[in-house]
Amino acid sequence: MKICMFTNTYIPHVGGVARSVSCFAEDLRKLGHQVLVIAPTFAGIPGDENPEQVLRVPAIRNFNGSDFSASIPAPFLINQKIDAFKPEVIHSHHPYLLGDAAMRAGRRRNLPVIFTHHTRYEEYTHYVMSSKVMQKFVINLATAYANGCTWVIAPSRSIAELIKARGVRVPVAEIPTGVDCDRFKSGDGKRFREKAGLEQTVPLIGHVGRLAPEKNLGFLAGAVKIYLRQNQRAKFLVVGDGPSAGWLKKSFAEDRLADRLVMTGKKTGAELVDAYCAMDLFVFSSHSETQGLVVAEAMAAGCPVVALNASGVREVVTDHHNGRLLPADAPPESFAAAIADFFSNSEAAGWWRQNALATAGKFDRMKMAGELADLYQVAGQKKLKSTHEYKHFFDNWENLLNGIKTEWEMLSSKVGVIADTFSADETRSRR
Repeated sequence: MKICMFTNTYIPHVGGVARSVSCFAEDLRKLGHQVLVIAPTFAGIPGDENPEQVLRVPAIRNFNGSDFSASIPAPFLINQKIDAFKPEVIHSHHPYLLGDAAMRAGRRRNLPVIFTHHTRYEEYTHYVMSSKVMQKFVINLATAYANGCTWVIAPSRSIAELIKARGVRVPVAEIPTGVDCDRFKSGDGKRFREKAGLEQTVPLIGHVGRLAPEKNLGFLAGAVKIYLRQNQRAKFLVVGDGPSAGWLKKSFAEDRLADRLVMTGKKTGAELVDAYCAMDLFVFSSHSETQGLVVAEAMAAGCPVVALNASGVREVVTDHHNGRLLPADAPPESFAAAIADFFSNSEAAGWWRQNALATAGKFDRMKMAGELADLYQVAGQKKLKSTHEYKHFFDNWENLLNGIKTEWEMLSSKVGVIADTFSADETRSRR
């Protein structure tokens, strides 16, 4: 089968969506399918990238100060490539930017369009300008986009239930991103500790992920600090980078725990696998996930998890089975106590490690890729929307986009007025 995927983030960008698209594309090819990925241009694109498998479109890099790229519409370039590829299904991984191009590509060729709802978009509006109205707009945008598709994929049951409650009426399938269990089992934690200058016997609490406000890092840092004060030997290993990296480092330094924090920055490939295997316990407190991919990866490395009960996480962590799943509103003290219980009960810890490995097996990469391929086949046989239905969709779509544009302009104007006021006040104060 020929599959065309549209995504706003792709390798070498490090993130959940980029990793998901990359893994599924690779595994679908192993199953004998042809996959064309359409993605923005990023710095550091691999020199051996196959132009027959990946089309890079022009992009604005480091959009709004982030490490993301915003794709610039290039309809002629995209259409030319798709016409030559002749796909049988379109798979969109975002509801905006290249997601819009994906929908139009499917409509023009009368092809089924699959959409994976990777992200709780309302949790990320602070990167442009946060407001309740803007959050409502992005929720409505994602819901409207989903209803314009043939099928929607939710990475977890939590997200499937959430988007249905928000009004998604088309069929929804639960297909999480897979984990290469054999690869994570073969990691070398001892080697990682040696390179990082960590003693082999040091109790090591670990975390992997983007270091950003939406990840609830303030809570996690607070809980880990409580435990570090109780155990003078333990250390906290953080793998990842992001806008909150500086804050995290400063926070531990202010509490005189700088020497207990080990920050490695982004890691990929064998280094990432080794990092997971070096950890004794993985901790996670995000409320914004659609799938706890890093949680499943930790378990594939035989690492139990302490986490808060949240979407995408509750499908992986079972309390007192492969770790601890604490209430979403649990205080940092309770989280720290769960960490302490793990390190004080070696028998339970050993049992949790075995159960963690078994849990990870449910998310095997080739199994997930097989389920996705089966969905493509079923979607290809489904009756597509009529011309009238598509016209209705695009009319509503344009209205939503115009609404977001208006809200953005209003908020930008307010910020401008406030900035001008402060500037005027400052000028007067100097006179």
